[in-house]
Amino acid sequence: MRPSYLDTLEDLLKRVRPRLAASHRLEFKNCFGAVADYVNGNIFVSRGKFGLALRLPPQTLTELFAEADVSPVKYFKKGHAKKEYAVIPKRIIDDHSRFKKLVDKSIKFALSMSP
Repeated sequence: MRPSYLDTLEDLLKRVRPRLAASHRLEFKNCFGAVADYVNGNIFVSRGKFGLALRLPPQTLTELFAEADVSPVKYFKKGHAKKEYAVIPKRIIDDHSRFKKLVDKSIKFALSMSP
């Protein structure tokens, strides 16, 4: 697991959802050279050389992909795009309120995948 990816991901999540680990089971795992964070067994965010990606519901993705600097995740240069994930640009991450809402949507979406 790349320490820089893990550290960045942990820092961002502590900033927007400091009590998440107290209310849910979180696990960080390797995922195609990136670090993925699982909430109660489902991936909701990943960090790799592509940047930071959130797993989001279709309507939210449609809205985000309308913005020029938001793109789908590709773990490999010639690989396929992961359809449920959007790479979140720094300008959105720096907008604390907006980023927090997206993280909350991502968590809720991932939890809805639980059996």
